[in-house]
Amino acid sequence: MNDPYQDFDHGITAIDSHFIRPGLAAIHLIREINRAAVIDTGTNDSVPGVLEVLHSKGLTPQDITYVVVTHVHLDHAGAAGLMMQQFPNARLVVHPRGARHMIDPAKLVAGASAVYGEAAVRRTYGEIIPVAANRVIEAPDNFEVDLNGRRLRFLDTPGHARHHFCIWDERSRSVFSGDTFGISYREFNVGGREFIFPTCTPVQFEPDEAHASIDRIMALQPSCIYLTHYSRITQLERLAADLHRMLNAFVALGVQLRDMGEKRHESLKSGVEKILLKELRAHGCNLPQEMIGRLLGMDYELNAQGIGVWLDKMLQRNIQGS
Repeated sequence: MNDPYQDFDHGITAIDSHFIRPGLAAIHLIREINRAAVIDTGTNDSVPGVLEVLHSKGLTPQDITYVVVTHVHLDHAGAAGLMMQQFPNARLVVHPRGARHMIDPAKLVAGASAVYGEAAVRRTYGEIIPVAANRVIEAPDNFEVDLNGRRLRFLDTPGHARHHFCIWDERSRSVFSGDTFGISYREFNVGGREFIFPTCTPVQFEPDEAHASIDRIMALQPSCIYLTHYSRITQLERLAADLHRMLNAFVALGVQLRDMGEKRHESLKSGVEKILLKELRAHGCNLPQEMIGRLLGMDYELNAQGIGVWLDKMLQRNIQGS
């Protein structure tokens, strides 16, 4: 999907944030008559595109009631401050563990810089603008907001990050899952069948919690799920089973390689690549391996980092418990 936006039913629109490349990250707009909510923000460079889509739909910046960030990783929340400047009537809805990072983003920027490098963070995300505390709504588990008569409920869903929630939209019977329900790039659709894999981005990957959060989402029996990477998926029973299987494969890989020392990261990265390539070929994907590498290279790296951080935490707990 390379269009700047795509409309779905129930007033839901996916807007390409153009983060890194087209089709990598979606911002979702939920419209209820003359009011709307934005779910996940992309980066500051994404904001002009969102404003254009609003204008094309006859909405104004004053019509945005809520800006929602599923979690505070910068590809999901980097433009929150700028959007709040643009949308004067909006409140920012964020997980209680993430709220302080939206009010004072210094540690958030430092954490991203530790993963990607300071220059890359500045180049990719620009200035991360603080949000005034009196415009922030902390949404604990099962908290609800009213979007012009449409109820949105927030579900605490750790596993990818402890500051992550998903949004249950009762009207459409759908879930906006951020990264909790994995990644499904449209380039890997084969004959209408969607492909999915877990994202273990550092620094709070927790596999047991990830399994539980997937099960919690599926217990709602959603009609579809809207992922940030990338938008609507519908073949949910199969995809949930795939996520569980690949999470187990990533954990087994980590356990196998945990004592490799300085060679561990590259071995984890290579192992993640082999797992995903095997899954893609079984899925029927015939894209050249070079193209798959271009699409998934960042995911290989981040998943390896996340598994490595999890392993280090496990090892530290074992030392402290011995």
